[in-house]
Amino acid sequence: MTQRIVLLMIDRPADWEYGPLAGAAHAWFGIDVISASIDAAPLTTMGGLSLQPQRRLAELDPGDGELWVVPGSPLWDEAPAPAPIVQALRERAARGGAIAGICGGTRALAAAGLLNERAHTSNEPGYLDAVPGYSGQAHYREQACVSTGGIVTAPGTSPVSFAEACLWLVAPEQADGIAQMRAMFARDFA
Repeated sequence: MTQRIVLLMIDRPADWEYGPLAGAAHAWFGIDVISASIDAAPLTTMGGLSLQPQRRLAELDPGDGELWVVPGSPLWDEAPAPAPIVQALRERAARGGAIAGICGGTRALAAAGLLNERAHTSNEPGYLDAVPGYSGQAHYREQACVSTGGIVTAPGTSPVSFAEACLWLVAPEQADGIAQMRAMFARDFA
């Protein structure tokens, strides 16, 4: 059975935040990657590209796929996380499904209460403080990426660390491939 990652998006997703994960997962690891949004209406990425989500949120079962990923978007900073997304994340977490958020996407995880009792990170200390219901300040870590209990979080500056942590959740049996991917990207920073 094919493994699947669901990119759960709102308009203006940050291309660089999900790009390393989506590209590596599909091209190198044979993982099916699909996009979803509340209504499946076309989105425009921060890079100006048109993106047509493949599923409406209501079409997803909370248990669908090995991982749901919530990329950042400037819209996460402008308004509270949409209630349907918050509810879907809560239902997925209640079933034990893995969830990942990067940059502003961590606000959706915070709104769903998923970061109140576990180690996590985001863009900077205090970034999540204004999210209604968030009380996880004591569990905040100043790190490139945090993965604990099936929840992955990262700031928008760490898309490669984020991709690596997500792949460890979805395809831990492909340790050599994950290490090769990390080494390939690391060359850019040497």
